Amino acid sequence: MLSKTFGAAVYGVNATLITVEVSVMQGVGMSIVGLPDGAVKESQQRIDAALKHCNYQVSRQKTVINLAPADIRKEGSAYDLPMAIGILTAGEHIKPVKNLEEYVILGELALDGILRPIKGVLPIAIEARRSKLKGFILPVENAMEASIVNNLDVIGVETLNDAIDFLTGAKQIEPLVTDTRDIFYSAIGDYEADFSHVQGQENIKRAMEIAAAGGHNVIMIGPPGAGKTMLAKRIPSILPPLTLHEALETTKIHSVAGKLGVKSSLIARRPFRAPHHTISDAALVGGGGFPQPGEISLAHNGVLFLDELPEFKRTVLEVMRQPLEERKVVISRTKQAVEFPANFMLIASMNPCPCGYYNHPEKQCTCPPGAVGKYLNKISGPLLDRIDLHVEVTPVNFDQISSTRKNESSTVIRERVVKAREIQTKRFEKFPDIHSNAMMPPEMVKEICDIGEAGKALLKKAMERLGLSARAYDRILKVSRTIADLSDSEEIRIEHLAEAIQFRSLDRENWAG
Repeated sequence: MLSKTFGAAVYGVNATLITVEVSVMQGVGMSIVGLPDGAVKESQQRIDAALKHCNYQVSRQKTVINLAPADIRKEGSAYDLPMAIGILTAGEHIKPVKNLEEYVILGELALDGILRPIKGVLPIAIEARRSKLKGFILPVENAMEASIVNNLDVIGVETLNDAIDFLTGAKQIEPLVTDTRDIFYSAIGDYEADFSHVQGQENIKRAMEIAAAGGHNVIMIGPPGAGKTMLAKRIPSILPPLTLHEALETTKIHSVAGKLGVKSSLIARRPFRAPHHTISDAALVGGGGFPQPGEISLAHNGVLFLDELPEFKRTVLEVMRQPLEERKVVISRTKQAVEFPANFMLIASMNPCPCGYYNHPEKQCTCPPGAVGKYLNKISGPLLDRIDLHVEVTPVNFDQISSTRKNESSTVIRERVVKAREIQTKRFEKFPDIHSNAMMPPEMVKEICDIGEAGKALLKKAMERLGLSARAYDRILKVSRTIADLSDSEEIRIEHLAEAIQFRSLDRENWAG
């Protein structure tokens, strides 16, 4: 007898339905075909043990399981449940009253029949609804995540027996229904890290506000203990809240990567990723035999913080150059190319020299001649060009640390940032792929960032003195446009341009001595 159920495979951040066909005929042995990986092939042992533990004596007839389309590689243990249901149905051990072809069925089986959670549930649920299937049967730990998608019956089950009882009508399981918007808006809360806790550093706060308002990349240069990491961790608290669409995008990526916790739902806060400097190329941008998202994709719609930037391997930093421009990364393999979104703000920090005290107001730098320049040269010029704001962080003195003055909170700063972003949203409403000033292509910069004759004279003088590249020219114009937006000014004035120019400190001639 032949039985059909639906599973799913995730490629990139999208899912594809997989038809699990089970045929029981005369003969002996079990075969799984359709490009299964090692985990899928091993499912035979898990299924046998789970069925016996659930008191199903499956006859030793020849069983062929085909995972179609057969030319797409199948990965993982999530096919255990649909294959087990297919074996029982094809062998006439159960007679489902539910139409199996109306449900996506997924879950990993433990040897005692208990279901373990799987990853990639959200894109699978979206594909199930798009394919007009009725429901999704899956481990109860993943039900909350799947219920984000409306118009889909989400049936959370704890064991193989629960799934069988539901399909045969022996047990009624009510679909899990959640209000996605209610979950989303209730999860948007205050961040623990707030700019009101930062004493002094007013110029750095200003730079962070500009960066958040325009979606610009930032590098902070300063000695140890100056507060670079503390400031970086507070940037998500002043970014505009995620929209529902952005939250779904972000949740999909984390779901595919298996980064959502058990019984997790929609991600409502902008991600903040801070990988260690020993990270590999593939871990940062994504990759592997079966491509998975890397840190730059996990930071999508949020912040990627690279602490001690020169300590990262040069090859790791260089692979970021294209994603920083295109806001996506394409992982190419022989048989497929997978695209992951990577629209993130890059926040980097570094010491000015190996000892960390070059240009320190109190401590003496102990580095030998030429060490400062050599240290800075670990970061390539093309990568620095892609960073809009270069900010020098100086240590906070005792009077500032001990001050009891009330500082401006993240909430107040975020209000100004949101207002500037609203101006940009209106400006780019005819361009669906552009959401902030930092995303403007070069041809649009010339049109939107008009600085007048006086501004051109100032910028020409700055470029000649600092030796700026054409890309740096565009970056300065974008930052000045953001500063003007924060001032609610339709035109870019001289003071806006001058402030933007001062944030190119690493371009200064002889900066490193």
